[in-house]
Amino acid sequence: MSREIRCAPLTAEAFAPYGDVLDCSGTPDKMINAGLCGRYHDRARLDFGEGGRAGISLFHAEPRALPYTLDLMERHPEGSQAFIPMTDQPFLVTVAPDAGGKPGAPRAFLTAPHQAINFHKGTWHGVLTPLAAPGIFAVVDRIGKTPNLEEVFLDPPYRVVP
Repeated sequence: MSREIRCAPLTAEAFAPYGDVLDCSGTPDKMINAGLCGRYHDRARLDFGEGGRAGISLFHAEPRALPYTLDLMERHPEGSQAFIPMTDQPFLVTVAPDAGGKPGAPRAFLTAPHQAINFHKGTWHGVLTPLAAPGIFAVVDRIGKTPNLEEVFLDPPYRVVP
């Protein structure tokens, strides 16, 4: 038996408790490159903790489909983590508040084309979940010597529907 959650569109306001939405909405903060490029400045709160540094990795994730079984959540207690798609395909983002060291009731969001996300340090989230191939992402997160991953299997799992 699984529990059901319905996907919502990804908006900065709805996602704010969990992280940052990265996109080019609104007016650029400034025009650069002889007026040919709009700069949307400082869009994410990156945090790499004590003794960590920023790393950029490339991920190639297998695409999933809706309905999706959410049975694993993770968090990174030492730093933030950004998922930046390298295609214009939407992806599924699942998050949950902390409930005494475990994930609370999850929420699900569907990105629009050209949106990326940055999870705040310590935010419970599902695994990288592209909905179309190729699932290629740049991931910006903490590189360091201390452990930075906690995983929890959800029993019963959740069924994520559109």
